[in-house]
Amino acid sequence: MDLTTGFFWLDTLIKTLVAVGLVMGLALPVIYAELKIMAHMQNRVGPYYAGGRWGWAQPIADGLKFVQKEDLVPADADAAVFKAAPYVVVMATVAIFVVIPFGPDLVARDLDLGAFYLLAISSIGTLGVLMAGWSSANKYSLMGGLRAAAQLLAYELPLLLAILAVVVQAGTMSLTGIVEAQSAAITIGPVSISLPFILTGQIVSFVIFMIAMVAELSRIPFDMPFAESELTMGYVTEYSSVRFSMFFLGEYASLIALSLVVATLFLGGYYVPLVPDAWLNLVGPLAVFGKAALIVFFVLWIRSTFPRLREDQLQNLAWRWLIPLALVNILVISFVKVAI
Repeated sequence: MDLTTGFFWLDTLIKTLVAVGLVMGLALPVIYAELKIMAHMQNRVGPYYAGGRWGWAQPIADGLKFVQKEDLVPADADAAVFKAAPYVVVMATVAIFVVIPFGPDLVARDLDLGAFYLLAISSIGTLGVLMAGWSSANKYSLMGGLRAAAQLLAYELPLLLAILAVVVQAGTMSLTGIVEAQSAAITIGPVSISLPFILTGQIVSFVIFMIAMVAELSRIPFDMPFAESELTMGYVTEYSSVRFSMFFLGEYASLIALSLVVATLFLGGYYVPLVPDAWLNLVGPLAVFGKAALIVFFVLWIRSTFPRLREDQLQNLAWRWLIPLALVNILVISFVKVAI
């Protein structure tokens, strides 16, 4: 099924607007979900009055509050870099949606090197963080930016190695191809069944990816770049108004995007057993978002459960444990792939 208009720039514009709409439309419910879920986990009420009972309009109220604030730029800041940084962070997140398949034909661009593209585009966010910290002319911001860069670089490697293990098993870097590999039937005795990679040898990769993902998002217990007691608010200390809200929105958009990546790589993506292929373009988006919602809930659960790590503990976890474990995992999966 061809869902394009035949005009490259028109197709690009439509897909970009759809991606931005997804980011905006999904981030607000996730923000509200975090407020309510954490409240229940901590025996609090949470948002209650905004928009009427249950406080469903709290994220919208917060957004309106940020819009009304004055947009300040420090006198000694590098104004051009300072202003561009939040846009770099948000666009790096939006670009991830380009290669996420929501159905056999529901993908903005099915790249043969889709997994490589994910890794390349996600590193642009690190550049945006460094831009924000360096350009703010604030020592707290600079230290927050350096912490964030060190953390993101350290956990990019286990993230990359976890994806590489999936690529080895699937035999392709195309995300659509990875989903199709998970939909292939596996014969277990008299039964043929399709199982996601998390159940067919990628549980170690899944655990490594989840830990690295939480660290990449700089969320508790890996939120050292924002350590309020040490750095005020890290690299966003000098930001206000819409630009601050863009960093805030980018965090939740990244959570959604990486959760969709997890759903695609490890949980079967848009594929649903027993659903005919002709129905996957309709059922697929529900399946992908449903699986991603479970991952989002798990990340919110972690935030409500664990205390913040020290910087040395964070670096030790990445370099001494996750990276060696990921390398051994790739070696094992490669041997099994060749043997089979």
